[in-house]
Amino acid sequence: MKKILVANRGEIALRVMRSAKEMGVKTVAIFSEVDRCAPHVKYADEAVCIGPAPSSESYLLGSKIISIALDLNVDGIHPGYGFLSENPEFAQLVLEAGIEFIGPSPEAIALMGDKLSAKALVKAYDIPMVPGTDEAIQNVPEAKKRAKEIGFPILIKASAGGGGKGMRIVNREDDFEIQMKLAVSEAVSAFGNGAVFIEKYIASPRHIEIQILADKHGNVVHLFERECSIQRRHQKVVEEAPSSVLSEDLRNEMGQCAINVAKSCGYVGAGTVEFLLDEDKKFYFLEMNTRLQVEHPVTEMITGVDLVKQQIRIGRGERLAFSQNDLKISGHAIEVRVYAEDPHHDFMPDVGVLKSYKRPGGIGVRVDDGFEEGMEVPIHYDPMISKLITYGENRKESIDRMRRAISDYQVVGVSTTLPFGAFVMDHPAFVSGDFDTHFLSKYFTGKSIPSASKEEKEVAAWFAAKLINDHSTASMIVNASVESQWRKNRK
Repeated sequence: MKKILVANRGEIALRVMRSAKEMGVKTVAIFSEVDRCAPHVKYADEAVCIGPAPSSESYLLGSKIISIALDLNVDGIHPGYGFLSENPEFAQLVLEAGIEFIGPSPEAIALMGDKLSAKALVKAYDIPMVPGTDEAIQNVPEAKKRAKEIGFPILIKASAGGGGKGMRIVNREDDFEIQMKLAVSEAVSAFGNGAVFIEKYIASPRHIEIQILADKHGNVVHLFERECSIQRRHQKVVEEAPSSVLSEDLRNEMGQCAINVAKSCGYVGAGTVEFLLDEDKKFYFLEMNTRLQVEHPVTEMITGVDLVKQQIRIGRGERLAFSQNDLKISGHAIEVRVYAEDPHHDFMPDVGVLKSYKRPGGIGVRVDDGFEEGMEVPIHYDPMISKLITYGENRKESIDRMRRAISDYQVVGVSTTLPFGAFVMDHPAFVSGDFDTHFLSKYFTGKSIPSASKEEKEVAAWFAAKLINDHSTASMIVNASVESQWRKNRK
C-alpha cells in the first residue's frame, strides 16, 4: 500500500495523513469548495475538489470518491470517522473497485451497524446485555405491553441509530405512546429506518468503551478502556483512559467480552465495543462502532500504539506485531473536544472566523485540529474545532495539565466549549471520579461558567496582540542600538 486516499476532512484527515507520511505512504485529500484552503488539503501529496460545501454534494459521494481513487492509482481508502466510515455499501464498492478499504468488511459493518442484529450475533458468546426486546417493534400497543413487562423507566432506541438520535427515555406508562411515535419519526428522518426496540433504562450508568484491533489472520487484542461518561445530548465531550473505577479483574473481563464481540462478526481493523456500567459495577453490551473513534488519542497516549498505523498495516495484510500480554497501561490521558458551540446557551453551534487561534503546547499536550488562524468555521459540518489531549503520569497530573492547556488555548471569533472543559476539570465530582452520564443535568447550566461577550473577547485579544507587537518593536529598537558583545570581540 503505497498511496491512500483519505475520504474525510479536517482534523481526522490530517491525523491519518501524518501517520501515513511517517510510513512512507503517499496521501490524497478530497475537499469541498469551502475546504479548499484547509490544512489537510495543503498537507496531502495530492488533492482533488469533490464538490460544493454540503456533504451530500461532496464528502458523501462514494462513487465519485472511488473514481478519483482509481484515476490516481490509489491502493487504499481510509474513511476516518463520520461520513462514509460506517457505510457498508461504500465499503463494498471500494473492494469491488480493487481498492483496499482500510476498515472492517462490509458484512461486519452491516451487522454491527444494526443494534438488533448485533445483539443477536453476540448472544452465542454470553455477552451481558441490558434486559429488553430482541426484535424491532412497530405496533404501539404491543410495544407498550412489552415495556410494562420490562418495567419503567425504559429506553426506546432506534435500531439503526447513533449520536442520541431516535432515543427516548420513558419514565411513566402514560408517556409511552407519544415518546415511541417521536422516536420512530426521528429514526426515519435520521436513518431512513423507523425500527425501534426497548431496553430497561439504567438510571446512573457510566459509559465505558474498549478499543480493539484485529488482523486478517484471526488475532484480536484489546487496548483497554476509555471512560466516556461526560456527554451532552448523548454525545461525548470529555473522554479519558483508563477509567478511574475499573478494577483489573473487571478490565480484563470487559476486554475479553470486547474481543468476543469482534470475533462474533469476523472483525478486521480498529473498532470499539461500548458498554454501560451500572452502580453495582455490572456491565452490559451497548453497541460496536466499526471505525476509528474521535477519542482514539487517549488510547494511543496510554499504550504508545499508533492506531492509524495499525489500521494501515492490517489493511496490508500484516499480522499484529504484539500480543495481549505485550500491552500495558502507562499513565493517564484526557481528551476535551473543543466545539464551536456556546455552552452558555445549551451548546448551540456557533460560526465565524477564527480571528485569533493559538494552540497550547508544552510537555504532555497534544492538539489534533484542522484549522488555522483566519479560517472560517463552516456551518455545513460538525462544529468540532479540535481535540485537546493531555497526558500525565497519573490522573491528577493529566487533569492539572488539561487545566493549564485550556487556559493557554486562545480562540477568538467563535464561542467554544473550552470554558465547559475547564468547568469539568475543576468540578469535585469529576476530580473524585464519582460521576456518570448525567453529569451535565446534575451539575451544569449556562450560568455555571462566567460569560464574556464576543466583543469583549475580541477587544481583549486585540490588546494582547498590540502589547506583544509593541514589546517586539521595542526590543528590535533596543537591539538595533546596542552593539553585540560578539561583534565587539571580533573587532
